[in-house]
Amino acid sequence: MALHLYSLTVDARDHRALARWWADVLGWRIGYEDEHECEVLPPEASEDPVDDTATWLARRSMLSFVPVPEGKTVKNRLHIDLAPHVGQDRDAEIEALLAKGATRAAVGQDDDEVTWTVLADPEGNEFCVLSSRDR
Repeated sequence: MALHLYSLTVDARDHRALARWWADVLGWRIGYEDEHECEVLPPEASEDPVDDTATWLARRSMLSFVPVPEGKTVKNRLHIDLAPHVGQDRDAEIEALLAKGATRAAVGQDDDEVTWTVLADPEGNEFCVLSSRDR
């Protein structure tokens, strides 16, 4: 069995605004948008059909934002992990996220013992900024 992780879908009160926030943070783009969904695609994403399975499986996933009437009330069961490259200033990346509207989030972590920082997007969805990586 070889299924492609096609999309990670996020519920949002304002799906268009949250999609634009994530597109800006990731350097991605809005691919499709209507009143029911807003897709955020990696920059190399194409609308061209893919004929072979290997190429299909190698494609990066997208984020999809869908509107819901309720706000977020509990900790996410699934979250996004972001990682800077070892050549980047991790603290500066975190500060840039905070300047764009992210907030620090406490989900029970002991900041003295972890190698990641928990933040939340403008609608409160937690995500982590991991330690710098080179792979």
